[in-house]
Amino acid sequence: MTWHPLMSAMALSLMLAACGGGKDDHVDGNRGHQGEGHGGEEHDAEEAARGEHGGRLLTQDGVTVELAIAEAGTPPAYQAWLYRDGRPLPAKAGSVEVRLVRLGNVRETHVLHPQADGSLLAKSVVGEPHSFDVEVLAKVEGRRLRWTYDSYEGRTTIGAKVAEDSGIRVAPVQAGTIADEHEVQGLLTPVEGRVANVAARFPGPVRRLSVNVGDRVRAGQALATIESNLSLTTYSVTSPIGGVVLARNAGVGSVAGEGATLFEIADLSTLWVDLHVFGADAQHIVPGVPVTVTRLADGATAQTTLERVLPGTATASQSTVARATLQNSDGLWRPGSAVKARITVEQQPAAMVVPLASLQTFRDWDVVFVRVGDTYEIRPVELGQRDAQRVEVRAGLKAGDQVVVEQSYLVKADIEKSGASHDH
Repeated sequence: MTWHPLMSAMALSLMLAACGGGKDDHVDGNRGHQGEGHGGEEHDAEEAARGEHGGRLLTQDGVTVELAIAEAGTPPAYQAWLYRDGRPLPAKAGSVEVRLVRLGNVRETHVLHPQADGSLLAKSVVGEPHSFDVEVLAKVEGRRLRWTYDSYEGRTTIGAKVAEDSGIRVAPVQAGTIADEHEVQGLLTPVEGRVANVAARFPGPVRRLSVNVGDRVRAGQALATIESNLSLTTYSVTSPIGGVVLARNAGVGSVAGEGATLFEIADLSTLWVDLHVFGADAQHIVPGVPVTVTRLADGATAQTTLERVLPGTATASQSTVARATLQNSDGLWRPGSAVKARITVEQQPAAMVVPLASLQTFRDWDVVFVRVGDTYEIRPVELGQRDAQRVEVRAGLKAGDQVVVEQSYLVKADIEKSGASHDH
């Protein structure tokens, strides 16, 4: 049975539910993030209180710190306001420091500084995703205060067995190459000089035929016996080359005319791949570059090298013909077969690449999913060049990160199902 994406998503959902679902299997995607510039459904037993600036209210011993992530028109940064018994305090009445622990035990600290508008603002940027364990340290009017909470988004937990059964696979981010490729179509043809048209030397009736179309023959092998009208004796017609019988134009008892072609024999151990290149693409294609040939009938592929670009254009298609040679010792490739080919013009090294299958969208970002243990989390990425199989990652990951490379859409579906995809 074919494994359809919808079936995969349903299966994953059912397996997660069977394994307990909810809090045991999923990290709460919104918990604690309300009031930091990220709206969405609150999953705490009691929704976090919010202040007049939309920030989270942290209160202790009559002192309140309203904490938010300022994002409007600026890079995201922590901003805070101070209160005593509900009344605003000047920014210089205290200090605030926010310590974050991201997935994978990545730590960062944001120190907030007094501003002229009465708030405290950090100079450091809070990178996406805004998903972390938070520790807030404040000193207000000489009193030291501390709060902790978690603030997760774009995160979920999937057990190893469930992930394996769902086909979710990860691989480390590493260096690679991005290819400048052109996809073209073409046709397999016999190599010129390796096709023989076998004719009768003398006219006369065909007394015997020894081979059929498709038979393999060796050089010197008898193909037919003909009785000469001139001498009334029989002679053998032999193959001048080894190859495969492509055509037989005679029958026993028929008369073979002098010079008439009886058999067409071709050596198919190698074939030409004639590829049709159109327009400006022809200017970029030169001999010596790699070519991946794919048979349209069944998707079989073979690797070869472009040998030459023929002068002039093909009359019927007005295309430039680029030619490669394909090894065919097993005879599985047949002349006349339609093929497509990927011609690799150039390969550029890239410090980090991921398969195209890794990419998903989350809000308005391109993202991949990083796994740490059984926890999966989005990573917004800045992308560079791409080819038919992979894409360059310029920012958002580091070498060695374990990225989902198969069934990434299942991870996305589980994050969305668990409520971890709230909006800014």
